[in-house]
Amino acid sequence: MELFLMFRKSSHANVDGFIVRNRGSQPAPPRLGIDNLELPGRFLKKPSSHSQDKMVADRLRPAAPGHGLSPQQSASSAAGGLSQVLAEMPLEVEEPGKRPKPERALRRHRLRRFLKFGALSLLVGLLLIGGYVGVKFFLAGGRVFNGNLFAALISEGKNLKTDQYGRVNVLLFGTSEDDPQHDGALLTDSIMLLNINPKDKTGFMLSVPRDLWVKYGQACTSGYEGKINAAYECGLGQSKNESAGAAMLIKMVEQFTGTNVQYYVHVNYTALRDAVNAVGGVTVTINSSDPRGILDRNFDWKCNFRCYYVKYPNGPVTLDGEHALALARARNAAGGYGLSGGNFDREKYQREIIVALRNKAMSAGVLTNPVKVTKLIDGLGNNVKTNFSASEVKTLIRLAQQVDASKLATINLVDPNAPLVTTGAYGDQSIVRPVAGLMNFGKIQAVVRAYETGEIAVVNEAAKIDVLNGSGVPGAAQKQADALAAQGLTIGVVGNAAGGPYAAKYQLYDLKGDKPATRAKLENLLGVTSQDKASLPSTISSRADFVIIVGGNGVN
Repeated sequence: MELFLMFRKSSHANVDGFIVRNRGSQPAPPRLGIDNLELPGRFLKKPSSHSQDKMVADRLRPAAPGHGLSPQQSASSAAGGLSQVLAEMPLEVEEPGKRPKPERALRRHRLRRFLKFGALSLLVGLLLIGGYVGVKFFLAGGRVFNGNLFAALISEGKNLKTDQYGRVNVLLFGTSEDDPQHDGALLTDSIMLLNINPKDKTGFMLSVPRDLWVKYGQACTSGYEGKINAAYECGLGQSKNESAGAAMLIKMVEQFTGTNVQYYVHVNYTALRDAVNAVGGVTVTINSSDPRGILDRNFDWKCNFRCYYVKYPNGPVTLDGEHALALARARNAAGGYGLSGGNFDREKYQREIIVALRNKAMSAGVLTNPVKVTKLIDGLGNNVKTNFSASEVKTLIRLAQQVDASKLATINLVDPNAPLVTTGAYGDQSIVRPVAGLMNFGKIQAVVRAYETGEIAVVNEAAKIDVLNGSGVPGAAQKQADALAAQGLTIGVVGNAAGGPYAAKYQLYDLKGDKPATRAKLENLLGVTSQDKASLPSTISSRADFVIIVGGNGVN
């Protein structure tokens, strides 16, 4: 015998409960319960178009011969039969006078209910995740930015401050106070100027050499002048005033570049390492003059000297946070190869890492991943200090998203064709100084200004200009040459013009005709139209791109 549990509601008297069915070899009218009552005919209807009726009739149809159960078998299988019936039963209870729903309709109903529940669960999950990320952002943002971050984000966003050329200047610098094993924790061994035009979304980056010799303008541990990497620590003072330390470093960078710096961002080792890990690593391109690539032995202790911790071939390499930090510090100080430029090579890879990190952080794969976003927020929130206000955050994020990294130029201070700085000794120290002379920053400032004013083409042409004195007044050519150099132009020979005197104020000769941007700039500065090489006086010879003759009327 097999036990079936059935639920039925009716206005008539009936017996509800277990139903016993005899599976004898001869078909017999089904009986209900222990009172041997006949089963109501409605359960014996022939299969119709309604699958629910068919299912009930099939359950009550006598079993085929040979499949009957003895009383002992029935007792032992009662639990299994009951479980099967419960699993097969419809979820809805039949009501009097209501036709049972077809099985297909039931499935559609359950599917709709499941989809509604699933969609609601997903929405709640997204809200919870978004809320969590939002809370993390506000907590971290409160540690980094000044002001009411919530009010700032629901507003339009305050315009960023700009310099006289309408550009935003941000000083990025790094210290290692979070690394107890690193001496000179408050020295800024990474200093970088980021200049952005918010209108056309172009810009440039400039690494400031950490050993650049500058005047502090006040008494510091190293005296009244010294290396620029000590300026931040000097400005901090005994009170450890972060704003004062940053302000002093900004002053030194402005003195070097001639720019007006509005903002700073101060990071430590942890910020870089955690940020790179948060976005899943960054890819940079190793470009060494050594065909083997680069090897720096300074970090082999990290693997107990069982590996080369910084060893990469030329070409693209993907780095996690620890290895990105190591590359940003590598300069062959403890041996190796491929970093013959020392600190200049280190600064080059620092720029590459920063650009790669920015690109990865702004990618859809990071911005749509709550785990990566929260890790990035944590890494930055605990280890970044800045003077950006909360009201400027929205504008800053929008600008960061819009800047095309391919339009971000780099000012190379050690370009072999036109180097702007060099190394040397000053007293008992190895320092970096301008090629023009110790603390003579005029040429560097002119190049930076050319990038700011959009005259990059003039810089790239790197034209050489000879300035000749045709006035007979001593020093006239040198005076004009200095004025042109202050505009970022490269001066060749400064001397006297044979065949003079010359009466015209200025005479400009374009000897090669392949430097149009420089020609236009000179014509504008001098107020004259250039002449070709054929017009140059036969008494004058030059290998420069341009020749300027200063005449008697050009002395004043």
